[in-house]
Amino acid sequence: MTSHLAETGMPVYAIEIDSAVARRLKHLTEDYANLTIVSGDVLKTDIANLASGRRVHVYGNLPYYITSPILHHLYRFADIIDEVHIVIQTEVAERLVAEPGGRDYGYLSVATRLYSRPEFIFRIPRGAFLPPPEVSSSLVTLRFPGERLEMDAEEKEELLKFVKACFSQKRKTLVNNLKGRVPRDTVQKALAALKLRPDARAEQLSVRDFAALCERIGS
Repeated sequence: MTSHLAETGMPVYAIEIDSAVARRLKHLTEDYANLTIVSGDVLKTDIANLASGRRVHVYGNLPYYITSPILHHLYRFADIIDEVHIVIQTEVAERLVAEPGGRDYGYLSVATRLYSRPEFIFRIPRGAFLPPPEVSSSLVTLRFPGERLEMDAEEKEELLKFVKACFSQKRKTLVNNLKGRVPRDTVQKALAALKLRPDARAEQLSVRDFAALCERIGS
C-alpha cells in the first residue's frame, strides 16, 4: 500500500506504531523522496500538522481492536479530510454504513454519518492476508463532509455524547434511556414536536433527528 501511494508522486506520510515495521518501510524512502515514515501511534498523531495546510486522503488497514478510537481521532480532523479508505472488520463496516431502522444501526453509525458519507466497497477474503485473520474484512470508503449541520466541532462532540446516551440500552425507548438526564415529559413533548413516535427508539432516528431532539431538550 505504501509503495503504491508513493508512486503517485504526492506527499505520503506512513504512520506505523510497530518500530520494526517502520524500520523496514524506511528503505522505500530511498526510491520515493515524497515518502515520510512516521514511527508512532496514529491516535497521538496531529494529522493537521502533517498535512501542513493541504487536504488529506487517508488509507489504511486498521487494527481491528481499536478501529473506533482511530475513526474518532480522524473525525477530529474532518475539516481537512476529503476521503478515508480503510480495511476493517466486516462487522464494524456494516455498522458504519447502516441506515436508521437497520439492525446494525447504532452510535458508531450516527457518528460516522455526522462527519462523512460512508460506502461499503467490497469484502476481502481471509486468504488475502498473511496470516489469515480470525474474522472477515471489508473495504469501506468515507467521503467528507457528512451531514451539513450548522454546528461547530464542540457542538458535534456534545451531540455525540447525547447520542451515546440515547443508545445506552438499544432496545429501550428514548424516553427510558434519557430519564436519568431529562424529565420524561420533556422528552415526550420534544418527540411530539418533531413528529416522532412517543415510543421511538434510538435506532429509528437519523442524524438530523438526533440533532433536533438534542436542541429541543437542551441536553
